[in-house]
Amino acid sequence: RGYKIKGLNILGFKRKFSFSNLLLPFRLFISLIQSLVIILKFKPNLVIGTGGFASGPILFVSSLLKLPTFIQEQNSYPGLTNKILGKYSKKIFVAYDGMDKFFDSRKIIYSGNPVRESIKIFKSLKNNEIYKKLNLLRNKKTILVLGGSQGADAINKSIVDSIDFFVKNDLQVILQTGNRYYKTYKRFENKNLIIIPFIDKIEELYSVSDLIVSRSGASIISELCIVGKPVIFIPSPNVVDDHQTKNARKIYDKGACEFINEDELEFKLTPIINKLIVSDVYRTSLSKKIKSISKKDAVKTIINEIEYFLK
Repeated sequence: RGYKIKGLNILGFKRKFSFSNLLLPFRLFISLIQSLVIILKFKPNLVIGTGGFASGPILFVSSLLKLPTFIQEQNSYPGLTNKILGKYSKKIFVAYDGMDKFFDSRKIIYSGNPVRESIKIFKSLKNNEIYKKLNLLRNKKTILVLGGSQGADAINKSIVDSIDFFVKNDLQVILQTGNRYYKTYKRFENKNLIIIPFIDKIEELYSVSDLIVSRSGASIISELCIVGKPVIFIPSPNVVDDHQTKNARKIYDKGACEFINEDELEFKLTPIINKLIVSDVYRTSLSKKIKSISKKDAVKTIINEIEYFLK
């Protein structure tokens, strides 16, 4: 099952000086040849790109061969590849409003980002089995902290440093550290702080959470909009074009989340958590607003548009 994956010999341009940048023209030339071979061998009817350096060569070659190309821009601020190739694309599927600043408005389809089926059918059920599995108490407010697939050391440290606050306010916290940080932080686990390296069935933890603290990558934002729990976004500062900050700011400007820069964690995290925990009204308001901008039918919208071009 699944799809065959073909890799291209291409790396992104590093903004700081790097010897790998000297090889970029050579890698780009090779990746264009590889893309041509893939296209000629596979004979696609159309090509879809999701941005980033990896999709650039294949979309460029496809446009030269007059194949219909489409772009699925997941972030609120497009990268250089999508900005350039958007000019040659038939349609551009976006997840945020206001994208006509970057693309031809006639090409834009406000589809949202595709999410997993388990998230699309998500229901917030206070399942006793989940509480038992994680040794959680139903009568305590639960905070879920997500540092992304790799984990986020700054977030991990801030949560551990705030343990006295969680104990004092009778809060229970589930901290997803990431595999590489798990051993470092596992020793801080106590009855108020549950530490896990990675989450397989994240929808289970969404269901028992009263508040979620998370990075603000495109995929997780799309999920959390559907989940509809109050969220504090902490963007990663280590992302090209600062996409995560721009994504979080877009949601924050709609009054649908709280937002903290990573270098503000020390003095902002616990006050903002407290602000949310003490006010049912504010939590409900954030929940309603973030859920109102969710797009469950992204895949259906994209497929319908593509099928139109295949007729």
